[in-house]
Amino acid sequence: MIALVIKKKTAAEGNRRNQKGGTYMASKKNIGLGVAAVAAAGAGAALAAKSLKKHANVGLEQGQVTQDSFDGEKAGKAAGRSHRKYTELDYRNTVLGRYDKNSKGIYYSNGNYEAFARPRKPEGVDEKNAYIVGSGLASLAAACFLVRDGQMPGSHIHILESMDIAGGACDGIDDPTRGYVMRGGREMENHFECLWDLFRSIPSIETPGVSVLDEYYWLNKEDPNYSLCRATVNRGQDAHTDGRFNLSQKGCMEIMKLFMTKDEDLYDKTIEDVFDEEMFDSTFWLYWRTMFAFENWHSALEMKLYFQRFIHHIAGLPDFSALKFTKYNQYESLILPMQKYLEAAGVDFQFNTEVTNVIFGFEGDKKIAKAIECKVKGVEKGIMLTENDLVFVTNGSCTEGTIYGDQNHAPNGDAEVRTSGCWSLWKNIAKQDPSFGRPEKFCSDVAKTNWESATVTTLDDKILPYIEAICKRDPRSGKVVTGGIVSCQDSAWLLSWTINRQGQFKEQDKKKVCVWVYGLFTDVEGDYVKKPMKDCTGKEITQEWLYHLGVPVEEIDELAEKSAVCVPTMMPYITAFFMPRTAGDRPDVIPDGCVNFAFLGQFAQTPRDTVFTTEYSVRTAMEAVYGLLGVDRGVPEVWGSVYDIRELLSSSVKLMDGKSPLEINLGPLNPVKKLLLKLVKGTVVEKVMRDQGVLKEWM
Repeated sequence: MIALVIKKKTAAEGNRRNQKGGTYMASKKNIGLGVAAVAAAGAGAALAAKSLKKHANVGLEQGQVTQDSFDGEKAGKAAGRSHRKYTELDYRNTVLGRYDKNSKGIYYSNGNYEAFARPRKPEGVDEKNAYIVGSGLASLAAACFLVRDGQMPGSHIHILESMDIAGGACDGIDDPTRGYVMRGGREMENHFECLWDLFRSIPSIETPGVSVLDEYYWLNKEDPNYSLCRATVNRGQDAHTDGRFNLSQKGCMEIMKLFMTKDEDLYDKTIEDVFDEEMFDSTFWLYWRTMFAFENWHSALEMKLYFQRFIHHIAGLPDFSALKFTKYNQYESLILPMQKYLEAAGVDFQFNTEVTNVIFGFEGDKKIAKAIECKVKGVEKGIMLTENDLVFVTNGSCTEGTIYGDQNHAPNGDAEVRTSGCWSLWKNIAKQDPSFGRPEKFCSDVAKTNWESATVTTLDDKILPYIEAICKRDPRSGKVVTGGIVSCQDSAWLLSWTINRQGQFKEQDKKKVCVWVYGLFTDVEGDYVKKPMKDCTGKEITQEWLYHLGVPVEEIDELAEKSAVCVPTMMPYITAFFMPRTAGDRPDVIPDGCVNFAFLGQFAQTPRDTVFTTEYSVRTAMEAVYGLLGVDRGVPEVWGSVYDIRELLSSSVKLMDGKSPLEINLGPLNPVKKLLLKLVKGTVVEKVMRDQGVLKEWM
């Protein structure tokens, strides 16, 4: 156990700490402090959260509690009616009881009333400090919400990052020893409600006077995204998927059944537990698994949540017209503007600081973060905490343990491995209480959670004609190129590749084109390179890619050697969040009883949203900040397309390639369809069904 500092802090010392934004590190009077000692030290503030009840007197002013109201409650109970006392803490001043705060201190809203509003400054925020572990998207978002909505002084916010650069999984690096590196990309859509709520407030670092959202909105209006070739076969030939899903009736019924299944009935089940080969042989599955990186052994629950979350985008799945992209790579487009915003606010970034544990004290039902254990440039340090010190931890990481290769070396053996300690940190925290989740559920089988990506940078004009022949666009135009991934349908690696707007890097040589390539199956031999992808150098991965582009075989080796440079990255945990799970495996954003601690990111649990998205990271950050700090503003609920009958009807028709669900052969239940048509005839229901293509002209 490392030595932690316990100081008797005077009021003056506390003020100096707040003003300087510093941390208590091991120094003068070091005292050996074990977990038990930390757990016993100090007392935490009680959770002030009463369950909300109804009240008969709707006319009460906010916070007004009178003797009459108490008497009225007693009288109401006596009369068998449910009445309600309101306090300033919990009265929402809206439809009675609709937006009550939950046990985490959060409530959800929709519409632009709260979306455009600024909350009042939370009480006591000037006396609080925040320690944020990691500097990925979720962590930076939490810091932004602390500044913007929590109105916490920037100097009181401390970001502890193990590496020497911010961004986490959202990267984009011009490595002078390797070349351009992008481990992944970020696809976004209109209804990332929390993400856009954040970026409307983040100033652009390119265009004075506008926000990142403004920039993004204008770009995607002027240059909308869509694909002209979704898949290829036979070495670069258009597979002519032509926007069709090619699902059998049985496959459609299996999808509909999954859609309607309760979450708890899908705990620990895999996709192959709920689908058979008819679905797996469909074009739909090609679209789905290559776009989202789902494998047969992944979580059926997560797939169901994806269906429900993005039901409004089923029509845009074949050609990616539902998607929107940033101008540059995600680091320059998203991370850097946030970092600049936070630095301008005075937020304290502490790089080369690896957090190894958060020590908790348990007092009755309360769970209090008491100390942070960390290593600063390899030296063990400690940070003592009070209940006024809020701690936010990104638990787990999809890019932890990334192995970097280069043009002439495979990402194995002696290759560089980048670790941040995210998994070990979560394991250390989880040992202290069951409500902190089960990390082993996600990170214990890398054979099922890995895939490999590579960044290919073209160095001259020789490869570009083969690209243009497939995507039908000029890669150097600065506009949409492929419009999303192009999947090589008959690739042994199930290779997919994409070219976003060029340059992907602000300072990128205009003659060069950056291509992102990934393979879902890393342990099988390639079609040209007779080796598993995981054992291939950058040059060999380029060879395999060129083969599937349709480059003449006799030219492949020379082009891979002289006309491109490739940096492969093996990511052992890239789809760890898709592993089958059950209740409690992912901890709540604010675990029950926590008074000053919250989880962030892809392995924290929040209702209805889906992992592997930028929205999920930002949503967990907003919930964590609003809940712990008591920000009186609603978190925008997940877009409710799953409850929109229009979207449900339209999507069912799209899944069936234009056929109506009423054309499904129900056997002995077929007469029910005639009864349905008779019941809806002449009603608004009939109109909706006709508008969405469920009722055809001949019906």
